Amino acid sequence: MNILAVESSCDETAVAIVRDGREVLTDCIASQVALHREYGGVVPEIASRKHIEAIYGLADQALEEAGLTRDDIDAVAVTYAPGLIGAVLVGVNFAKAAAMAMGKPLIPVHHIRGHIAANYLAYPDLEPPFLCLVVSGGHTMIIEVKDYTDMRILGTTLDDAAGECFDKVGRVLGMPYPGGAALDKAAQQGDEKNYTLPVSKPGENPYNMSFSGLKTATLNLIHHADQVGEALDIPSLCAAFTAAVSETLVPRVVRALEETGYRKVAVAGGVAANSRIRHDILEAAEKLGATVYMPPLKLCGDNGAMIGAQAYYEYLAGNVADMSLNAYATKSILGEAL
Repeated sequence: MNILAVESSCDETAVAIVRDGREVLTDCIASQVALHREYGGVVPEIASRKHIEAIYGLADQALEEAGLTRDDIDAVAVTYAPGLIGAVLVGVNFAKAAAMAMGKPLIPVHHIRGHIAANYLAYPDLEPPFLCLVVSGGHTMIIEVKDYTDMRILGTTLDDAAGECFDKVGRVLGMPYPGGAALDKAAQQGDEKNYTLPVSKPGENPYNMSFSGLKTATLNLIHHADQVGEALDIPSLCAAFTAAVSETLVPRVVRALEETGYRKVAVAGGVAANSRIRHDILEAAEKLGATVYMPPLKLCGDNGAMIGAQAYYEYLAGNVADMSLNAYATKSILGEAL
């Protein structure tokens, strides 16, 4: 089954063709990073306009690179939630038009389910059930993937997402957008022991997380140093900040593995590209005898292939939409409105 998959939830316009949920025939991406870097972050209106400009050409490019025609496409999939509403609407409306024009089924895919499915492309042998740590710019959660479309949220951030904090701290430090990647690179040259930053402690739900206190403490430290003319050891501050994020995430994943009995854990989302988090997850899992699945860096960020991978399993489960499909800025990974 060849699925034409569309992703436009933020600042990457992506169209991919995926066969049977596991084989990527082509994955075309038009990045807007350079454009938004001038503003220090994504400007929603500009992102939406650029999606409109790129999406039609990307679809034609995807077909050409795969050596396929429209007749070879069996279904059209699209990210319908969550994301920047204008950006998501561009993808949804394009996918609806494409599905109608070709007379093909339309498959709605939740963006975070797509991130999880990126692991199916990287690891053909990976099958549910397993645990998944999702760490992205807008979401941070630990999910029990009981089946391809049957999931349970064990814990989530109570405030900011880890990725949002990385980008905010990076921006305040004067690093280019996206700040998370630049901060990770700087952290590798620093000594995390030079700064002490707070780590949220487990609350009523031991799997829930909080990052707002860490972000505020780090920003206050930076602003205070600027006000009193104190030189900052930026690499070490980045290292301490990254360590605090990892020390919030990894122990909760370990606890989830211990309490559920699972010995398979996947990592997904843009922050899954962070070198410290990848290292700490691998090290902790090894001590438990658990297997870690982490997609290559090119599949950590937003892409169409991950949407096509999840779409195959959504289709098998009967999750097909009609032309009334709408876009949503927020929606639970379980399909519930927020």
